[in-house]
Amino acid sequence: MTKLYNKTSEKLKRQRLRREMTKAEKRLWDKIKNRQLENCKFRRQYSVAEFVIDFYSPEIKLALEVDGDSHFQEGAVEYDAERQEFIESARINFLRFTNDNVYHNLDGVLDVIVDGIKSLRTLGVLPPPSPPLLRGGERWDNRGLNR
Repeated sequence: MTKLYNKTSEKLKRQRLRREMTKAEKRLWDKIKNRQLENCKFRRQYSVAEFVIDFYSPEIKLALEVDGDSHFQEGAVEYDAERQEFIESARINFLRFTNDNVYHNLDGVLDVIVDGIKSLRTLGVLPPPSPPLLRGGERWDNRGLNR
């Protein structure tokens, strides 16, 4: 059987990404590390095949992605969709946030993550869509915050 998680071939990439975390990633990491949310353990820069997830909880198979400017360049949306589809095929759930989400409504982001943790622990699925989370018309759905 082929190893899918944290492959040795991706180790240097994971280490580099840990060293070079964005400000938004650092801000979120400060709030989720050390089991601060619902006693849920998250790891930084966890890989699935050749793809690296920003934060991952193996206990509930929850990936957290913080999307910065590079995720909105030409071709990035399609790449992210294919990447997410592959990772979800490994039965990993996704919550996706933008840097703006983290900078301007960190409490709302944390609430969405807590709801996701509770729902995955009790029902095994992410919660249904909720009311708007942020200004500017962004809404939460099963795949994250969407405009």
